[in-house]
Amino acid sequence: MNLIEAKYLFLNYLKHQRNYSPKTHQTYNYAIDNLIEYFEDQFEALPNVKDIKLEDLRPFLGWLQDQGYDRNSIRLKSSAVRSFFKFLYVNDYIDSNPSLNLATPKRKKTLPNFLTEKEIEVLLNQFDENIVEQLIKKSLIQLIYSSGLRISEALNLKKSDIDFNQNTLSVVGKGNKPRIVPFGLNAKNCIVHLISKLRLSEDDFLFLNEKKERLTYNQAYKIINTAMKNITDIQKKSPHTLRHTFATHLINNGADIRSVGEMLGHSSLSSTQIYTHFSIEKLKEVYKNAHPKS
Repeated sequence: MNLIEAKYLFLNYLKHQRNYSPKTHQTYNYAIDNLIEYFEDQFEALPNVKDIKLEDLRPFLGWLQDQGYDRNSIRLKSSAVRSFFKFLYVNDYIDSNPSLNLATPKRKKTLPNFLTEKEIEVLLNQFDENIVEQLIKKSLIQLIYSSGLRISEALNLKKSDIDFNQNTLSVVGKGNKPRIVPFGLNAKNCIVHLISKLRLSEDDFLFLNEKKERLTYNQAYKIINTAMKNITDIQKKSPHTLRHTFATHLINNGADIRSVGEMLGHSSLSSTQIYTHFSIEKLKEVYKNAHPKS
């Protein structure tokens, strides 16, 4: 079996058995395509997957760097390749896993973009809730900011996933891990208004487009990106920016890091620790303004 045949088996597994989101599926697809390009470039042929050894894979990371990929991109692609070969090994397509000792670069820590509390207020106040299309946009933004959901989690929400008595959402995150996430009163008011306007049934998706179909990732990205354009100067204006904003505002207002991590669906504390930077900066500002001899 060559790499292209193995790739389609792997991608089919991710889609139908792991139920990965289209975006994650695409990320794995690009990574394996890079691996195929690497073998074609360096060996001028695609080897049988059974013949690939660790020494064949090690130069791949350097090759990616030569193609202009940054450390975080290389890290993701390395992880995808390891998952690919693990899948082949577990399913007996190969006799040993050549990627077992393949190095994974350390994550380059960058501070996430986020909106200020004033910017969030301006962002949400630009919508007219009496116009259905604008109510949908406001509800999407308000809910992600209120709950810290990933965009895929928000777009998969159905009316039946919402508990209005407890003000909680039932979501399925990465790796099909379910979790319960609280949301606030402002988000609740928006959602109740939206459900009433659209006359949604229990099995209807919450966020619909003009064709009454579930919003796609690209449609949701455009809604949020466009809404942010005249509000903030930050470079990235995306759904994930709202998730970063949710976490940053909670940490800065005294929420403990473990609780924030649970709400975000992080599998480890290290994923959440980046948000403590802003809390520390706020403490330093308070200290500077309040200490008589600072």
